Amino acid sequence: MLSSEEYIEQAYLFQALHERLPDNIPIQSVMEQVRNEALSTTRLPLAVDYLLAELRQSGTMAPAMKQLNHYFAAFQTYLIDESENDRGRFDIRLAVEILKREAEYRAKGFSRQGLFLYQFESLCRNRLQYDPGLLAISEDPAYDDDWKEWILVIRHQVGIIDFADMIYVRSWHYINRQQEGGGAGTAEPAKPVLFGIREGQIALANRQKDPLFLFSALQRQLDYPEVPRPSPVDDSPHQIAQMTRRLEQLAQRLKLVEEEQRSGIDLSRFYESGEKIPPAVE
Repeated sequence: MLSSEEYIEQAYLFQALHERLPDNIPIQSVMEQVRNEALSTTRLPLAVDYLLAELRQSGTMAPAMKQLNHYFAAFQTYLIDESENDRGRFDIRLAVEILKREAEYRAKGFSRQGLFLYQFESLCRNRLQYDPGLLAISEDPAYDDDWKEWILVIRHQVGIIDFADMIYVRSWHYINRQQEGGGAGTAEPAKPVLFGIREGQIALANRQKDPLFLFSALQRQLDYPEVPRPSPVDDSPHQIAQMTRRLEQLAQRLKLVEEEQRSGIDLSRFYESGEKIPPAVE
């Protein structure tokens, strides 16, 4: 785990990428600016230097982030890797915005429940691969052994078992109901409890529903971070430029038609000076 000031600087890096990439500024230039602006008492300038070297060599950041696994979490690397995949549809601007909010959540103090649900919702909303995505989440140093074991278990159960049930059976709400119904008193749970009473109640209320409803309810009730939605790309400047070119072509054609109706088209202006004009064909 890194200190809060490291996560603050990471959030600034991802925010700068998110804000400046739409302006068609080369990513290398953005990284150089961030390196100069970043707090020198943190390790971010050194990490940016390493990322810049990889960008100049291969044009990607993910391989360098994998080498810096002591600084960038595996889930951060996975999102950047997916955004740099030419065959995928995951935009790098959305990836860095997701990572910005995650870094801000870590810097302010986070819960494992909130962090995991944020990361898992990022996979769901953007239709990323669950198998490598959950494997990357399990390698995050924020989770202890109990959490890592559970994440690797649900890695093979996603799509088979309802996700709300997975949360409910690992919550204190489920344990309390079992004890009340069976008279077990204060018997120890068979498996480690990972979620609290409120998470269990919300999960129980959202069984057999779209998981996105579960995520939304948890965010409203427990103030968990919200995953950014894909925003439509503004293509209006490109469309305006296309319409302008078409109008210019139409104006030129109308001008030629008017000349032909009046006195015929003067072909001499289409030839270079001194070039002979071919005779008209009768």
